[in-house]
Amino acid sequence: MTAQVTPARAACPGCVATAAEPARPVPEDVQIALSLPGIHCSACISTVERELNAHPGVEGARVNLTLKRAMIKATPDTRAVDLIPVLERAGFEAHELDPGALSATQSDKAGRDLLMRLAVAGFASMNVMLLSVSVWSGATDATRDMFHWISAAIALPAIAFSAQPFFANAWSALRVRRLNMDVPIVLAILLALVTSLWETALSGEHAYFDAALTLTFFLLAGRYLDYRTRAAARSAAEELTALEVPRAIRLVDGSEQEVAVANLRVGDLILVRPGGRMPVDGEITSGRSELDRSLLTGETLPVFAEAGLRVSAGEVNLTGPLTIRATAVGEDTSLHRMADLVAIAESGRSRYTSLADKAAKLYAPGVHILSALSFLGWYIYSGDIRTALNIAAAVLIITCPCALGLAVPAVTTAASGRLFRNGMLIKHATALERLAEVDTVVFDKTGTLTSGALELTNLGDHSRADLEVALALAEASSHPLSIALAKAARGAGIKPATLRDVVEVPGYGTEGMYHEQRVRLGRATWVGGKDCEQTAAWLAIGSQTPSRFTFTDSLRAGAAEAIAAFRKAGKDVILISGDTHPAVQALADKLGIQNWIAQALPQDKATKVQELSDQGRHVLMVGDGLNDTGALAAAHVSISPASALDAARVASDIVLLGNDLSPIAEACETAVKSTRRIRENFRIATVYNVIAVPLAVAGLATPLIAALAMSTSSITVSLNALRLR
Repeated sequence: MTAQVTPARAACPGCVATAAEPARPVPEDVQIALSLPGIHCSACISTVERELNAHPGVEGARVNLTLKRAMIKATPDTRAVDLIPVLERAGFEAHELDPGALSATQSDKAGRDLLMRLAVAGFASMNVMLLSVSVWSGATDATRDMFHWISAAIALPAIAFSAQPFFANAWSALRVRRLNMDVPIVLAILLALVTSLWETALSGEHAYFDAALTLTFFLLAGRYLDYRTRAAARSAAEELTALEVPRAIRLVDGSEQEVAVANLRVGDLILVRPGGRMPVDGEITSGRSELDRSLLTGETLPVFAEAGLRVSAGEVNLTGPLTIRATAVGEDTSLHRMADLVAIAESGRSRYTSLADKAAKLYAPGVHILSALSFLGWYIYSGDIRTALNIAAAVLIITCPCALGLAVPAVTTAASGRLFRNGMLIKHATALERLAEVDTVVFDKTGTLTSGALELTNLGDHSRADLEVALALAEASSHPLSIALAKAARGAGIKPATLRDVVEVPGYGTEGMYHEQRVRLGRATWVGGKDCEQTAAWLAIGSQTPSRFTFTDSLRAGAAEAIAAFRKAGKDVILISGDTHPAVQALADKLGIQNWIAQALPQDKATKVQELSDQGRHVLMVGDGLNDTGALAAAHVSISPASALDAARVASDIVLLGNDLSPIAEACETAVKSTRRIRENFRIATVYNVIAVPLAVAGLATPLIAALAMSTSSITVSLNALRLR
């Protein structure tokens, strides 16, 4: 499979260290990374990508909402300083990111900043509330005015600091003649402050500083809850890139040279010692060994490697030194193509439109129009601008999207707590909504449905003498089959026989001398056994007929229950694995899975998931390996066990903390209930507005009463969300 890969500007530190070596050719295209801290919905993604793609020199732009980042493929003469003004004119703050330091993130700083603003708003709100109680209790004249001025002294700087995120986002939208959810929020806060200052200056009875602060506090609480649900999400593409080898040993005229991988070229001869990871794609020219391809293919067992075999970057050389000739280097390697595949899939998944986005699409302009009409109507009717402003402020406050803003985060937080107690960690803000829509479940095999630990199945078929010899040979090898055999034999109380001249033959097995007879444990072709469909190791003692040790991968706890629950719920279950046909078929038959695919490459898994999505399916992908990251990122929603590779956990929306798979089916039920609660919260907010808005428009609700009503609706929404617990 070929893939179009975008070259990057930055070099790794190894490249700098070897600057004396010839430089690589200048790439035809460059990649520019921009940070977009102000984006927060699918509409922002569409606007940013449209503006960037329309700019001369930009060949393609993709936005990742989770990371608040745009990756732009552009011509060499295009620079970030040319693109930043384009986005600023569209109302978005933009900053250039160094592609060599993309793993550095400011998410911790953003979280601390939100929490600090929330704390200031809460503290100020409590103090102003205490002063308001005195006014409500009957304070009059000079005493009331003094309390109002003290409230103003507390509220104005507190709101100036705490409400900055809303002011900044609203201003960015208004500068380009757009409306977003922050515009009515800012208008409500400003109108409440202006009205309160006016009332205070005229020695009026009512001031609404407490309403403005309470409004700010609740909205910041909703924003911080949303931030926390996103905080665990990072880019899986960055984790894949971290697996790339920084340096390699190049063979030049028989001598070894340690060089930066960035300086390798197609055709170079590279030495990979045992335990080393392949730095490039290539073909073995000499040596024999075994390769661990589990990260890339999910294969349970190491693969025999000899001259002529093709290898991929990321595979691990286990037993013997290998010399390979590079056929693909740098951005053209399979590992780098996989990272590119994951990044594209992550960007596509970020386009999911949440229920909150859908509900809020028409909300902002509706609130503005309603408030403006209320102001004009009352001004024309009464001729009193003070009364008209009070009513306009009350309408904005009472219709403020606080309940709307809390509807999703409150449910997500409650559901996340419930699932966490059951051993599941929700990472993505919209994961529960997407999980509720699932109709197809795709499982990986090794490490997901199975534990990935091999077990000996026929220990009792062998004599104690044979087991003693087999144990002695097995303990001289680090091969997974040898480890499993040794563990089973030791567990049965077997002691190893005394052997001499025990050696491991890379790629074949171990051999030694026992009572002047040569003994071997290893591959069938080497020992003299017969190939079979089962996973097996063969033991040969002298001229005796070789005997076979068979192994199986143990089933993960709860796997059968989870699949049965999905099938009972009417969901299609598919097994896709990079393992061999016999191993995959045996597991599928055991679990009753009718649809299965074996020997699937990473891109095959991602392609299959994409095909299902193109058919209108909502796919849940459950996997644990590097070979699953593309499929995990491409799926509608994804789950990985906590034992999975870092890249797989990062690519997934939900992490399974324990070893039992049964909570996965329960998570789907919880997701359906969560979506139901979210819709109920929207209905609560709608009913509240239907009742409260006419009262505000009719002048029957002051800004203070509007703030109390808004707080009541928010509390009701939160209590409804807590029913999930």
